[in-house]
Amino acid sequence: MNLKKRLAAFLFASSALSSLAATAQVAAQPQQPAKISFENYVVQLKQQAIAKGFSSELVEQSFKNVTFHKRAVKADKNQPEHVETLETYLPKRVSDWKVDKAREMLKTHSKELSRIGKQFGVQPRFIVSLWALESNFGKITGNYSVVSALSTMAYEGRRETFFKSQLFDALTILQQGHIKVENMKGSWAGAMGHNQFMPSSFLAYAADGDGDGKKDIWNNTSDVFASIANYLKKVGWNSDITWARQVQLPADFDYSLAIPQKTGGRKPWLTHWSRTEMKLADWNSVGVRKYNGGQLPKVDIKAAMVFPDGEQGRAYLAYDNYKSLMHWNLSYYFVTSVGHLADRIKFDR
Repeated sequence: MNLKKRLAAFLFASSALSSLAATAQVAAQPQQPAKISFENYVVQLKQQAIAKGFSSELVEQSFKNVTFHKRAVKADKNQPEHVETLETYLPKRVSDWKVDKAREMLKTHSKELSRIGKQFGVQPRFIVSLWALESNFGKITGNYSVVSALSTMAYEGRRETFFKSQLFDALTILQQGHIKVENMKGSWAGAMGHNQFMPSSFLAYAADGDGDGKKDIWNNTSDVFASIANYLKKVGWNSDITWARQVQLPADFDYSLAIPQKTGGRKPWLTHWSRTEMKLADWNSVGVRKYNGGQLPKVDIKAAMVFPDGEQGRAYLAYDNYKSLMHWNLSYYFVTSVGHLADRIKFDR
């Protein structure tokens, strides 16, 4: 065999060995199992629910008309991201018509709100503000079957453990008789009622506002108001103080005294809060002033500095109630909109 033929034979053998090695490598890799159908997934959910102690009757009734919501999956994967500042966000979220409507609702439900406010120790204007911003006073609550929405989101898989837990909490709510399955409606993610509670929040914070034995956040304003107030109270609300105040900073302000705009979650955010909060007298001593330029109030309370838009944007001294609102929704913009609306209800008359 001449040199050219020997070289060709060697290259052929090398290629064959490489092909065999690649085939063996592919064969050795574990194959991903094919995803089961939604219908079979629901069968598994029902079996798991029964294993958790839910009755077969409740499970069959709850899943009787369950359907897969493609729109819910699409909404979860394609949530819009817009570049906003408070200067563009607040006029849309806290528009003049919403302020007027909030005042009207505060007046219409004044007796009920006053009673519930005193019972739980929460100012009615904050109850109304959350009601307004979560569901437009109960007008926009979502029309998805909660059982279907949560089953869909669990099947979608990105946050399966979370949504399965919420689904079983929803079954607990049905088991307790607060709502019928056909009336248990919510958002594509399973947030329910006028105050948009996830099922776990319902079980932790929903309250019976009128003493009828049910917690109906879908139709009963007494229960809606009591549930909002109970939530805030349980996470530390103090009716003796407000939420925050916008302030002016001195030219030489030390920004290390403030909570960073991005902290990476609730726990580190609270850690920064505890490290940076000071008494108002101390903030006054470093040159912080009311937005109108006056001295800060001479009261013995603490506050932390927050910048919803970063150091170049608005500066707020946040009181302990700010933490309660951030527990509701860990968003500077959401909290600012709630507080801003509550302030306008009170002051812009």
